[in-house]
Amino acid sequence: MATHVDEIDWARVIERLLYLFPPVIGVGIVGILREAEPGVPGLQLGLLLIGSFGYTFLTLGLLVAIFFDARRIRRRPGVSGNWNPNPWLNAIVTLVSAPLAGVVYLARRHRRFGTRPGWSGWWLVVAISLATTLFGFAAAIVAIVFTLPVLLRAAVGLAGAIAFGSFPIAIHQDAAYVCTNGDSWRPNPGLYLGIAFLSLSIPPLQPIVAGYYLVRRRRTMDD
Repeated sequence: MATHVDEIDWARVIERLLYLFPPVIGVGIVGILREAEPGVPGLQLGLLLIGSFGYTFLTLGLLVAIFFDARRIRRRPGVSGNWNPNPWLNAIVTLVSAPLAGVVYLARRHRRFGTRPGWSGWWLVVAISLATTLFGFAAAIVAIVFTLPVLLRAAVGLAGAIAFGSFPIAIHQDAAYVCTNGDSWRPNPGLYLGIAFLSLSIPPLQPIVAGYYLVRRRRTMDD
């Protein structure tokens, strides 16, 4: 017998919660950096609290969403095929490392059920993110060479804000669209979401991933 819990689209909930991890982590990082800047009473503490409590809240929410989604899949063996995720095991793994567990779960789920596509123009956001990152790198180099700390902070802040806030969402959503509507290439949205998360901690990786994705997408959608 179906319940209100079973009627929730838990896959969508998992996606949305994962989208919020980079901004929350970014707020925490800013809070740590502000610790070294005197004269801003309470700011660094507030940012750290937002980052810490936000991460905890998202982890618990993701744990619940993955648990109920996995439980629903296991209750429908004819639908799940050879993939029968253990709700409790996935919940425990999520508690230990929520972002990693979430993207792995979505990637495995996509192989069996696919990912519902949305707006066809998410590639534009990927392109904007790429352009902003390249501009940020160029501005940062100029700022370092000419010793312009204000320009350096502005360039890093702008590129970081767009990368943390939009790049993972855009590439995940667009990969779902390409996978559904393309013929020669079917990117796994969960996998690209994980790569996008990784690129946030390795800045040079972001333009490489975005550039490769956009080139591959154009070739696929033009076929």
